[in-house]
Amino acid sequence: MSILLAGGAGYIGAHTCVELLNAGYDIVVADNYSNSQPESLNRVKELTGKDFAAYEVDVCDKDALREVFDREKIDAVIHFAGYKAVGESVEKPLMYYRNNLDATLSLLEVMQEKGVKRMVFSSSATVYGMAEKMPLTEDMPTGGCTNPYGWTKCMIEQILFDLAKSDPEWTLVLLRYFNPVGAHESGRIGENPNGIPNNLMPRVTQSVIGKIPPIYITGTDYNTPDGTCLRDYIHVVDLAKGHVCAIAYAMENKGAEAINLGVGRGCSVRELIRAFEEATGEKVPCSDGPRRPGDAPVSYADAGKALKLLGWKAEKDVVDMCRDAWRWQKNNPNGYDA
Repeated sequence: MSILLAGGAGYIGAHTCVELLNAGYDIVVADNYSNSQPESLNRVKELTGKDFAAYEVDVCDKDALREVFDREKIDAVIHFAGYKAVGESVEKPLMYYRNNLDATLSLLEVMQEKGVKRMVFSSSATVYGMAEKMPLTEDMPTGGCTNPYGWTKCMIEQILFDLAKSDPEWTLVLLRYFNPVGAHESGRIGENPNGIPNNLMPRVTQSVIGKIPPIYITGTDYNTPDGTCLRDYIHVVDLAKGHVCAIAYAMENKGAEAINLGVGRGCSVRELIRAFEEATGEKVPCSDGPRRPGDAPVSYADAGKALKLLGWKAEKDVVDMCRDAWRWQKNNPNGYDA
């Protein structure tokens, strides 16, 4: 069974490569390395002792995609490809809409041409917008997104649901991620953001190592137990294992399903920083700052559907997430650059 990972050299993609290979799947990677590096795939091979084909391909390029499908036997696709920085999407909305929608449409059209009708899509909890009721369940309304990145995820979900309605042969699993953090326990692969990180965990680790200035806690006056935002942080290895379960599900079922992948409880910014300090013995240089526009006070998943349909649940806790993220950062202060 061979799985194409579009955007498979990125943070979540590389970890999913490891878990798929360890589960006995063959993989093929297509990535243009716009927000990733080939070295991540070299380390996947090192960790698993297995080789696989990797193509430097822009997923928006249908001709290049066709060549990959012609050369390789593909049974299903996991679609990670797309721009993902929330702040950048606000500054450059046209770039995000063009790239993320084009990549998806090109991939789906080539899949349809080649008769490959199983996809697992990398969606996001951002599709729920500023929902006030918690926990978030898959039957809640989507939309009301606060940034173009979120809207691209929401639009792509609609495309996938419409496709499944039009053709019952398609299997489309829409995995709504919450907040992936951490790294492989080996410290060999991990999160490697370009420039100043947008997400909390790499901001924490990079501030501790001195790569970026001390961080601000963006908002301390929310209506939460300690005044800081609550998020559902999920270990990236747990998330990667969720993709393996989703592929197994896609092989046996038809139709489109949206499924949350989260731990199922909220952790505040202060709690995460405290857990990091306890797990690593390092002091996080930080101070209180103003709210960041568009941040929801609370967001966490109901992960019951994932357990019911996929047989999956998160196993690692916030201490594991912090310890593994720090091991990666400490061992790779410049990411994948030597």
